[in-house]
Amino acid sequence: MSSEQRTDEPILRVVNLKKYFPVTRGIIFKKTIGTVQAVDDVSFDLYPGESLGLVGESGCGKTTTARTILRLDEPTSGEAYFQGRDIFKMSRSELRDLRSEITVIFQDPYASLNPRMTVGDIIAEPWSIHGGVPRKDRKNKTQELLEVVGLNPNNVSRYPHQFSGGQRQRIGIARAIAVDPKIIICDEPVSALDVSVQAQVVNLLEDIQKEFGVSYLFIAHDLAIVRHIVDRLEVMYLGKIVEEGDEFQVYDHTAHPYTQALLSAVPIPDPRAKNRGNRIMLEGDVPSPTNPPSGCRFRTRCWKAQDVCAGEIPVLEDRGQGHPVACYFPGVEFSASGAPPTTTA
Repeated sequence: MSSEQRTDEPILRVVNLKKYFPVTRGIIFKKTIGTVQAVDDVSFDLYPGESLGLVGESGCGKTTTARTILRLDEPTSGEAYFQGRDIFKMSRSELRDLRSEITVIFQDPYASLNPRMTVGDIIAEPWSIHGGVPRKDRKNKTQELLEVVGLNPNNVSRYPHQFSGGQRQRIGIARAIAVDPKIIICDEPVSALDVSVQAQVVNLLEDIQKEFGVSYLFIAHDLAIVRHIVDRLEVMYLGKIVEEGDEFQVYDHTAHPYTQALLSAVPIPDPRAKNRGNRIMLEGDVPSPTNPPSGCRFRTRCWKAQDVCAGEIPVLEDRGQGHPVACYFPGVEFSASGAPPTTTA
């Protein structure tokens, strides 16, 4: 269901979020010579029980957006609200409580688990910080969570190195749901896993959402994986949202040239299939976030770019294509169903 059709209040609202990192020169007397515009004017809503995808190529600002929402990085400007409460005005104790309401599944299952701790201690650690489960009940509760994520409950005394990558990610998922959160931020949760394991983890996440009613902010660059789990998508390029909509709108009525290029790069899961003939080859490199292009940030690589694109930044709005797009010349020239673009670079 699109955000325009919903009558309930969002559980998470992000408004005009910006996060700039200073670029300094010097060792002792550091001088700021510029800024990295990692996240620039990002806004979106996440609703209860919904999966929202935040997609784009590496370095576009997806993870920084999530870190800033959680105040792991302090925002440069903007607002973020969890159930109506201003996250950026929360005290340290309020933030501590927030992090039991919003948990994270990390990208690397090998780096996100402490090798010195047993699986039981890893999963039970959130209870030591936030409470909720008495110490005498923690072993039984840990075993229950291992069963929920499809692991042997007798493995509580084993260490992370005794598990495969997919099993480690399941342990990370068990830790994330231990405190019964309202939102789970999934930061590239399957990108470090074998293709055969990715589908298992995605199916597990879907089952957990159905059972616990949790909302997902699903960060990824693989649009083929994202399509199976998200309800809506926000497409990011160089710190900005360039297209948003539900699965049907973004995948089958793709309007922004950057999203079209992303979708055209998704491999065909059929070794007998020939090239669809609609691959969009982008020219040039991604501009530096310290000195982004004027106007539309994608214009230096866009085959549609005209003089107007170098002027003001295009507003994210519906220009007749049925969903918001930040492009002066949107058009459905490519779809995931295989329709070739009319023009390629």
